[in-house]
Amino acid sequence: MAKYAAAIDQGTTSTRFMVFDHSGKVVAVEQKEHEQIFPKPGWVEHDPMEIWERTQEVVKAVLGKIDIGDLAAVGITNQRETTVVWDKSTGKPVYNAIVWQDTRTDKIVEQLSADGGQDRFRAKVGLPLATYFSGPKVKWILDNVDGARSKAENGDLLFGNIDAWVIWNLTGGTDGGVHVTDVTNASRTMLMNLETLDWDDEILGIMGVPRAMLPTIRASSENYGEAKGVLAGVPVAGDLGDQQAALFGQTCFAVGEAKNTYGTGNFLLLNTGTTPVQSKNGLLTTMAYKMGSADAVYCLEGSIAITGALVQWLRDNLGIIQTSADVEVLAKTVEDNGGAYFVPAFSGLYAPYWQANARGVIAGLTRYVNKGHIARAALEATAWQTREIVDAMNADSGVALTSLKVDGGMVYNETLMQFQSDVLGVPVVRPTVAETTSLGAAYAAGLAVGFWAEVEDLRENWGKDKEWSPSMDAGDVAREYALWKKAVTRTFDWVE
Repeated sequence: MAKYAAAIDQGTTSTRFMVFDHSGKVVAVEQKEHEQIFPKPGWVEHDPMEIWERTQEVVKAVLGKIDIGDLAAVGITNQRETTVVWDKSTGKPVYNAIVWQDTRTDKIVEQLSADGGQDRFRAKVGLPLATYFSGPKVKWILDNVDGARSKAENGDLLFGNIDAWVIWNLTGGTDGGVHVTDVTNASRTMLMNLETLDWDDEILGIMGVPRAMLPTIRASSENYGEAKGVLAGVPVAGDLGDQQAALFGQTCFAVGEAKNTYGTGNFLLLNTGTTPVQSKNGLLTTMAYKMGSADAVYCLEGSIAITGALVQWLRDNLGIIQTSADVEVLAKTVEDNGGAYFVPAFSGLYAPYWQANARGVIAGLTRYVNKGHIARAALEATAWQTREIVDAMNADSGVALTSLKVDGGMVYNETLMQFQSDVLGVPVVRPTVAETTSLGAAYAAGLAVGFWAEVEDLRENWGKDKEWSPSMDAGDVAREYALWKKAVTRTFDWVE
C-alpha cells in the first residue's frame, strides 16, 4: 500500500524533490540550485542538461531516505514559459533553455504586434503579445539556430516548457519518452486556444512553429506513463505550471478564491470557474487546472517579473546583504523607506502594464537614504506591485478580495507580510505548508491514481500557520501608493 505522493518542482533557480504523506505533510525534501546564464543584457538562459542532472540528483537523495515502493505517483511542476527545443533522436537541446524573464524576443513581439496590436491573439489565448511567453521564444530558436527550422519541419525536434522536458526524460527520453504537456503549461505558450484546449493552427502559422514539434496537451491530473531510470515504475501522473500548482496546493477550488506566490517573481491567481474571463485591466486569462475528464477551470493571473529576484540582486550584484534572510534585518534598521521607491523593472514591467521597454529605477533618493532604506524599499516594491495586481483583479472580477492566501519563500519575511496586509487592507494568511507548489503537483498526481479520492478531500489538509491584519493608517497608505505609482511612470520607455 503506497504511503506517499511526490513532486518534482523544477523552478527558476533550483530543482527540488518533495514527498508528502496523505495529510499533506512533508516527509522528505532535497533541493539543488542550477546556474543562471546571462549572455547579454536582458538575456537569461538555463542549461537543460544541467536541470535534468539536478532533477536526478535530488530524486536519488530523497530515495536514500524513503522506499521507492511507498510512492503512489509523482507530479511535475515547473517554471512555466521557459522554453526548450531538443533533438528527439539524441535527446540533446539545440540551444540553452530561454528563461521566462528573457527579453530577446522584443523585436519578434514588435513585428507580431504591428498587425493587430498587443492584444492581437488575446481573445483566443488570453495573453497579450509579450516577451514573457514561449511562442516567440520558439520562433527565436528556429530563426537563429543553424538548421533548427528544417529539422523542426521534418519532425526531428521537440519543443516544451520545462515540464515537457522533464516528463520526456523521466519516462525514458530517447527510449520511448512521452512528449506531453498539460493545459496550464500549454496556456502559457500563446499557441493554445483557451476554448478548444488545443494548439491553434492559425497562430502556429503566423509564428512559424511546426505542429510536429509540439507536445500532446493532456489534463493536469492524469497518468501519462511510468517512469524509467531513477523513479522506475512510479506513475508520472500530474503536471501543473508552478503558479497553478500553488493555487491547487492552496485548495483554491471555488470561484473567487485567490493565492499569491512570492518567489523569483510574484504571481497572484484568482479562480474564475469553468468560463474564461477576459481581462480589461492588464491581467492574463489562463488555465487554472483540469482534473482528468472534468471540465477545465480557468483563472485570472497577475504576473510580476521581479520580487524575490530583487533580494537576490541586492545580495549578488550589490553585496549589501550576505544571505536573502538578511534583507529583513537590514530593513528593520530604519523606520520607513526614507522617501525612496524601488521599481525593479529589470526585464520590463509585467501586469498590469506590459511595458517591455521599461527598466528599473530607484526614485526619491537624497543624502539621507542609506542601505537600510534601500532594503526596505526593495521589500515594499513587492507589496506595491501586488497591490496593483489586486486593484486590477477586483476591477476585472467585480469581486473584492477579502483575504489573501500566500506562499513561497518570501512569506517568512514578517516585515513584508505585515506591510502587504497594510497596503491591501485585508488579512494575509500563511498556510502550515508554505511550499504549496510542490504540494499541488503531488495532489494532482495522487488524485490521478486514487491516493486521494476527490478534490474536496484536500481542503481538510489545509491549515493556517499565521495571519497578519492591516494596521497602517489608510491615508498614509494612499499617499505612499501615489508616490509608488509616480515612480513606476519613471521606468516607462527607457529602452529606445
